[in-house]
Amino acid sequence: MAKLFLKFEQSVLKEVTLAQSVVTIGRLPDNVIQIDNLAVSGHHAKVYWDAGKYVVEDINSLNGTYVNDVRITRHALKDGDRVLIGKHSLEFKDEGFTQLSAQRTAVAEPAAAAIPKLESTVMFDSKRMKERLAGANPQAGGPAPAKQGAATSHDKIGLLRIMDGKTDQSEYLLTSKMSVIGKSEMASIKLKGWFAPKMAALVSKRDAGYFIAASEKDIKVKVNGEEITGQKSLSEGDTIEVAGVKMTFGFQE
Repeated sequence: MAKLFLKFEQSVLKEVTLAQSVVTIGRLPDNVIQIDNLAVSGHHAKVYWDAGKYVVEDINSLNGTYVNDVRITRHALKDGDRVLIGKHSLEFKDEGFTQLSAQRTAVAEPAAAAIPKLESTVMFDSKRMKERLAGANPQAGGPAPAKQGAATSHDKIGLLRIMDGKTDQSEYLLTSKMSVIGKSEMASIKLKGWFAPKMAALVSKRDAGYFIAASEKDIKVKVNGEEITGQKSLSEGDTIEVAGVKMTFGFQE
């Protein structure tokens, strides 16, 4: 039996048992799984049964859908996969798959050989396993020697410094996968003033770097004095203007 667990941080908000019908996910109340968060599109993603497996598919959302921290368009789910939508996550668990894996382990290993199971660790802690694999030497099979020198830009933490406009701080570290610029309570960069929009722009952090996009079509975002359309990658020293606030983008030293 397969299930989805909607989580915010460490709290489980909802549990959904999957059948062969489509499970829609989004901000609007007509979704099977509603996520009332401005970073989530009205109809953001869906999970459905296809060719003997469950698949998660992004529905042209503004901020994207991520599986195990990788942005996807369509992805076949495996037991333990973590789907990130906005600031919420959906953990996919397939009990049938877990039981089958346990049975195979029992057959492959003698009963007296009390060795720890590695399968559950790989499935439920895929991020740590990726880090371990990334640090391994593929030729020698052991840990790679530590590299000296400056970190690449995608290893650094982004930083926004306020130059002009009303905000609650003078600078902000962009540590989250998604940082909201606006007046809403869930905004990371909080704007002040009666006419400040609840959600003006979104800064997303990916392997390729940081990107900014307007949250709505009628909100203008300028980077280095030029109005952008869609998403724009950010570089050290870029100047951003949105909702009466001017800021510069850089990296934490």
